[in-house]
Amino acid sequence: MNPEHLIEAYLLLQDAPQSEKTLRQLITPTLSSDKLNDILENLQQRWQNRALTLTHTAAGWRFQLSSAAHETLSQALSDTRTPRYSRAVMETLAIIAYQQPVTRGDIENIRGVSVSQNVMQTLQERGWIEIIGQRDTIGKPALWATTKTFLSDFQLKNLEDLPPLTELGELVLPETFQTNTDAA
Repeated sequence: MNPEHLIEAYLLLQDAPQSEKTLRQLITPTLSSDKLNDILENLQQRWQNRALTLTHTAAGWRFQLSSAAHETLSQALSDTRTPRYSRAVMETLAIIAYQQPVTRGDIENIRGVSVSQNVMQTLQERGWIEIIGQRDTIGKPALWATTKTFLSDFQLKNLEDLPPLTELGELVLPETFQTNTDAA
């Protein structure tokens, strides 16, 4: 069977993004990286301007609903929508994403209020943040960073794809956070 058709069918049937290694190993003998890249480019072109698009994220390749189709189908899909998160959750996630690695104390200094355990737990349960180590200071506080799941869920290949803070404006981020990132 045609390798392109097999990879297309496989990706359509998956709930989660698939790594290039997994996709190469679907075919016997194993596909070369160049051949797989050609197949994925062909699939992206074939699925362009359709309701589903083939997307590459940090976690791998997956089919997802295009933004135009999402707008049209959003009412029908409302039962499966991602839950709405509080401002505290989203501010904390933004601080971690843009300043990582950070401690809980760093987050509290930037936000100007204490960070609830529920906020951190919500972000961990969603799989968007994780502890990556400890800061070498008194008390050895945990260092928090975003995960591949975060990148995948927000359709980012890497952290450089985050929008510049100047685009986010002061609606979400306090002035002290913008100042801290300008110095970095």
